[in-house]
Amino acid sequence: MGRQQRSDKGSDGPGAEPRGPSQRRLRVGEVMRHALVEVLARGEIRDPDVTGISITVSEVRVSPDLKNATVFVLPLAGRSADKVMEGLNRSAPYLRGQVAKLVNLRHAPRLAFTLDRSFDHAEHIDRLLRKPQVATDLARPADKD
Repeated sequence: MGRQQRSDKGSDGPGAEPRGPSQRRLRVGEVMRHALVEVLARGEIRDPDVTGISITVSEVRVSPDLKNATVFVLPLAGRSADKVMEGLNRSAPYLRGQVAKLVNLRHAPRLAFTLDRSFDHAEHIDRLLRKPQVATDLARPADKD
């Protein structure tokens, strides 16, 4: 008897990922994140909107074909985030070349920088959980059936 083929595609539409990103994509994203942190720490970017600003690279998400990568960043204290994002996207071709020297891939992914809003989202949820109405709900014992 032949083996059954397992499909990685779900029924949620073309390209849907029911199980999330592959182990390879996660590994490539993490290696790229480390490489970008190293390049940014060296301070070699000449763009005036990026020079001298400490930038946190929180995540790199790589497309399934490994040709594109979305880099989630946050400038220190969120200052002048829009200008920093513009500067990083202008510097993306240079950063791509530097990452290509540090990461052993057949093709260096195109980089697109976006502001990481996960810290704001976590802070919002924390504020909601600290509200008095929520605290009283959490203090009540669970109803039993």
